[in-house]
Amino acid sequence: MKKIILASKSIDRSELLKKAGIPFEKSVTNIDEEKYKAKYSHGNDLVKELAKVKALFAKNKLIKSELDALIVAADSLVILEGEIIGKAQTEEEAFKIIKKLTGRTHELITGIAITETNNPKIVIDSDTTFVQFLKLSDEEIIQYIKTDEWKGRAGAYSINDKASLFIKKINGSSSNVIGLPMHKLYKILRTEFGLNLFHIERA
Repeated sequence: MKKIILASKSIDRSELLKKAGIPFEKSVTNIDEEKYKAKYSHGNDLVKELAKVKALFAKNKLIKSELDALIVAADSLVILEGEIIGKAQTEEEAFKIIKKLTGRTHELITGIAITETNNPKIVIDSDTTFVQFLKLSDEEIIQYIKTDEWKGRAGAYSINDKASLFIKKINGSSSNVIGLPMHKLYKILRTEFGLNLFHIERA
C-alpha cells in the first residue's frame, strides 16, 4: 500500500491516526509561520496556506528519496471575534489566551492539504468547529497552565487532556479541535486519491 506521511510534529494528530488504525510515518516540517501570518487577514485562508506549504515542504524532501507516498499536512488556529490566535510561546502568553477564551465561544479552524510524491495534484480544504469554554477563575487558569498542555497547541489548550474539564460545548467536528478533521481526511483520500481507509493493512 502507498505510504502515508504525516507532515506534522503534532502528538495529537499522530494519536488521531493511530486510533483510526491508519499506518503512517512522520516528516517534521520547519517553516516560518510568522511570515505567512502577515499576508493573510482571514484565518481560513491562513490555515489552508500553511497546510499547503507544509505539504509541499515535506514533498520536496521525500521526492529525493523516490518514495511513493501520500502526504497529509494540517495547521490549526483559533479565531475569537475576528482575532487570530495561534500558539503561545510562554506561560504568560498562554495565560492571556485562556483568559480571553474563558466563558466565551471561539472558532477552531484547521486547514488540511494532501498531495502525492509522484503527482502534482494537491487538494486543500478546511474545517471549522465552535468551542465554548466555561468561565474560569485566574487561579484555575494558572493551574491549567502548569500542566504544560498549552505548549504547541492552537489556543493554548488540548481537548484530549485537562482542558476537557472546562469545555462546555462543541458545535462541529471534535477531531478538528484536536487538530485533524478526520471526516475531511477520509473523504479526500477516498474521492481524490482512491484510497479506502477501511481496506488498509495495519503496520
